[in-house]
Amino acid sequence: MCSLERRGNLFILTLTGDDEHRLNPALIDSIRSALSQAKSQATRASALVTVAHGKFFSNGFDIAWAQAAGSPSAARDRLFHMIHLFKPLVADLLSLPMPTIAAVSGHASAAGFVLALSHDYVLMRSDRGVLYMSELDIGLTLPDYFTAVLRSKIGDPAARRRVALSAAKLKAEEAVKMGIVDSAHVSGESTVEAAVRQGEQLAGRKWDGKVYAEMRKSLYPELCVVLGLVDKAVVSRL
Repeated sequence: MCSLERRGNLFILTLTGDDEHRLNPALIDSIRSALSQAKSQATRASALVTVAHGKFFSNGFDIAWAQAAGSPSAARDRLFHMIHLFKPLVADLLSLPMPTIAAVSGHASAAGFVLALSHDYVLMRSDRGVLYMSELDIGLTLPDYFTAVLRSKIGDPAARRRVALSAAKLKAEEAVKMGIVDSAHVSGESTVEAAVRQGEQLAGRKWDGKVYAEMRKSLYPELCVVLGLVDKAVVSRL
């Protein structure tokens, strides 16, 4: 599950427990509920930092939950159900009226990688953890909105190819060089501390959240089309 804590101007969304934070329907619903709560309490000086307990940031969809359905067809149905449920969570982050930062303090694989990329900024620990788009290795194609996230958030075609068509396991320093991660830090604790500092700095700008969300959406038109998000003109001051 996850928790949401408000620290002054910051919302800290924490994936709780010491497991892999697999994205099953219960966790997806919990994260969406936390984002909705943050949105309802947002001010002109808000930012969101997402962190995770334990060894993993998120190891992607809960394949064990899908397989527990029994038959292969039932397992596929459960997988497609998770893919369907996760899409509006990505849309929630893309339209959230405040800056967002992912503090990746452990492995982020597949949908967990997409979860991190759905934030405005990605900070990552350098001593442990990888970014890994595992679908090629396990024989799954990418959902359309996964591809749109990769195309929108990873600007270099060679970097996208390495992520999607090489199933590379990227450590922090390499991900920084490829423009996927904004900064690398020596430990999980320092990664979270840096994310909190950045969140406080961004919140201190006191931007209008609705304007910020629309500006963000305007940067990623392909992704917005796939997610079903519509741009809105917002004028907060004249």
